[in-house]
Amino acid sequence: MKKILLSLMAVSLFTNMVFAGGSITIAGSTTVLPIAQVTSEVFMDNNPGIDISVRGGGSSVGIASLIAGTCDIGDASRAIKDKEIAKAVDNGIQPKAHVVAMDGIAVIVHPSNGINKISKKDLKSIFTGKISDWSQVGGSGGKIVVMSRDSASGTYEAFMGLALDGSKTRSDSLLQASNQAVASVVSRTPGAIGYVGLGYVTSQVKSIPVNGIECTKATVLSGEYPLSRPLFMYTNGEPEGVVKEYMDFVKSAEGQKLAEEQGFVGLK
Repeated sequence: MKKILLSLMAVSLFTNMVFAGGSITIAGSTTVLPIAQVTSEVFMDNNPGIDISVRGGGSSVGIASLIAGTCDIGDASRAIKDKEIAKAVDNGIQPKAHVVAMDGIAVIVHPSNGINKISKKDLKSIFTGKISDWSQVGGSGGKIVVMSRDSASGTYEAFMGLALDGSKTRSDSLLQASNQAVASVVSRTPGAIGYVGLGYVTSQVKSIPVNGIECTKATVLSGEYPLSRPLFMYTNGEPEGVVKEYMDFVKSAEGQKLAEEQGFVGLK
């Protein structure tokens, strides 16, 4: 009995050493950033001994940081590329994907814009430069100012695939470093059009339906909205210790509710 008690005490002490303290570093996608921030704050409140550092930078930055071993979790709004997997393996890293929410890429214009819908075909023509005036898509006229994310962005990668069929955006696109920056510029520019994650749509911009489908939580979850995508957190193999505890929390009903509160579509 004494041996059993000593063993149980040892297990208890080990558990306390693992979960009573520790740190996690998260980096990457500005789309996933709000989910990482809010879940980290709540998780730290519930676990005072754990410190979580969260930074953005874009999906490519998050994956590169995981490969380099400078973060525990790499956030991405796109799937990891084959060449990134190969580089990770060369570095002794085994990227493990965790879907943490669903998102829709909303097409946004200035609130004063009279356009109330757009076809995917016309959207592609605008962003690739074939259409340059609002009168060509049923608007009142005026030069179309295209706002796009930079190439390090997972939102950019996803938009190219989902909306542009792999084509690149027009050369005179005004590149922005974050979803918030795109939304901010569009809200101040009457002739602008851009795209942001669903969580960044506010009353300061106007979200327009694509192919007659509005970008909403319901249409994203059902897959009906044509610009829908999963959001990822990547770890090095199956997470362990405090990283596992945190990832379990993000995927839990409470974590998914927090993601919903940020404007994303929860998985539960």
